[in-house]
Amino acid sequence: MCPTPYYQIMRICKDKKHHRYQMVQYALKHSIKPAARAFHTSPLVVRKWLRRFQQSGYDALNDLSRRPHISPRETPQVTKNELIRLKKKYKRLGAEQIKALEHISVSPKTMRKIWLNAGMSSRKRKKKHITKQNLREVKKQFHLFQQSCEDTKDLCDIPEYWTQMQSLNLPRVQYTFREISCGVQFLGFANERSLTHTTLFAKYINAHFKKWCNVLPESLDRQTDNGSEYCGSWNAREVSSYTRAIESLHGQKHVTIFPGAHRMQSDVETVHNLIEKEFYEIETFSNRKDFMNKAFTYQLFFNLQRPNTYKENKSPWQLAREKIPSLDKRLLLLPPVDLDALLSFKLRHFRRHSAVGDQRHVGGNDLLTVP
Repeated sequence: MCPTPYYQIMRICKDKKHHRYQMVQYALKHSIKPAARAFHTSPLVVRKWLRRFQQSGYDALNDLSRRPHISPRETPQVTKNELIRLKKKYKRLGAEQIKALEHISVSPKTMRKIWLNAGMSSRKRKKKHITKQNLREVKKQFHLFQQSCEDTKDLCDIPEYWTQMQSLNLPRVQYTFREISCGVQFLGFANERSLTHTTLFAKYINAHFKKWCNVLPESLDRQTDNGSEYCGSWNAREVSSYTRAIESLHGQKHVTIFPGAHRMQSDVETVHNLIEKEFYEIETFSNRKDFMNKAFTYQLFFNLQRPNTYKENKSPWQLAREKIPSLDKRLLLLPPVDLDALLSFKLRHFRRHSAVGDQRHVGGNDLLTVP
């Protein structure tokens, strides 16, 4: 007889199937009760494993899963179908972002599990060989709008947007202003990238800032790369019209990054990636006006509601209020500007004044010297 109880053997045994196989073979040779006495267990246990062995063979001697067939707390199928639909809609967005956009009660971990079971797991980013320096704590110390980045984004390489852009004459270039400490962004759009458009965009933002001089810091640095749309020609002897427009507002300074140091523009490049996933790849437009309206809606959502996981999971508006508790929300409500329409308006205004003999005009016929 076996001196050790069957239960204890099962707890320490490394090959349970083999031990049960020996018990089953003993039962086939000597009957069930003698096998129960020999292996120090009950006849019910011997009978259970004998029946399983006779029905399915040696593999049936494994332990069966104890997972319940029905779980009361399992996510309903309707909710699963809705999560799968949202993943198809938002494509490259992650679980946290979709949860924030759609106000879903399901946890991000459960959402990922449902998508994985449905064969819709998100693409993993390739790890970069060089780790970026973490400057979050440094950026927190900046005053609101003390440091900002500006850059342009080509929209022609977004497949979901390209067809609409071609057929509806939608903007081809996005002009972006990004405040560093809180993440506030302002947008402009045009059909081309040029120094004239960046100068117009700078003046548009300056006009907005002039209304809020009492809450802005005394010095504001607006950083760009060294592209011709910001610095003009590489062999220019004077500063560009963009630089003059920036520095026309007292306390502002135009700063450029080191040549090739694109990581210094990481703040504005980050929002370019976000707006591509959250706006251009998802939205459809009926005309250029509809595009500008939806761009304004997205900018309002980004500045006032969208939580930023890299900034304590708070929106730019919440972070700005922490810096200036009495801040007026209208500072963050600057609408996106159609720079082509603004340029056309200025040209018409300029020509009208030229027709009545405005002596301030200097230049050739119908030329805009300073946007």
